[in-house]
Amino acid sequence: MRASERAFTLIEVMVALLIVAIGMLGAIQAVSQSAGNSGYMRDKSLANWVAMNRLTEVRLQKSAPAVAKSSDEVEMGGRKWKWTMEVTQTQVESMRRIEISVRPAEAPDTTRLATITGFYGTAVAAPGSALLSWQGAANTGPQQPGEKGPGKNEDDDERDQPNNPNSPPEEPIPGDEQPDGPDPSDPTQD
Repeated sequence: MRASERAFTLIEVMVALLIVAIGMLGAIQAVSQSAGNSGYMRDKSLANWVAMNRLTEVRLQKSAPAVAKSSDEVEMGGRKWKWTMEVTQTQVESMRRIEISVRPAEAPDTTRLATITGFYGTAVAAPGSALLSWQGAANTGPQQPGEKGPGKNEDDDERDQPNNPNSPPEEPIPGDEQPDGPDPSDPTQD
């Protein structure tokens, strides 16, 4: 046999190396992209936590935030973040809309890594009640059933009473019926 038939030629070796190099380049790019995505998700999570912390601080204050735009820097996760908060008045007099956006401190002002929106207000129902005071700060809080307030009349009081004989009977919700006997699929029942 001749020597050229027994071994690879230089061109065959070069083609094999080129194929291996292209495959390795694709693998390196995939690993690099995965690391970049991981870093982005970490930064996005931290920015979201900064925004939620600021919103919680505002909601825990005893007085409503001023209708204005403000910003500050905070450190979290070993990095400095800049938050910007814009408070606007809603159509409900006693509620304010709060929008907080967060970006890395070194990033330009036009970028936003996380943005959340929340509300601050006194128009909140008491536990177990659906009656709200939407008139604003003039009312001291939500009204309880049977309590007279602005805009309420005698008909409203009758509807507030749970055992009012004049109210129509409650109809069962379809599919909400209870079985007459024990549940055969319950293993605790013998």
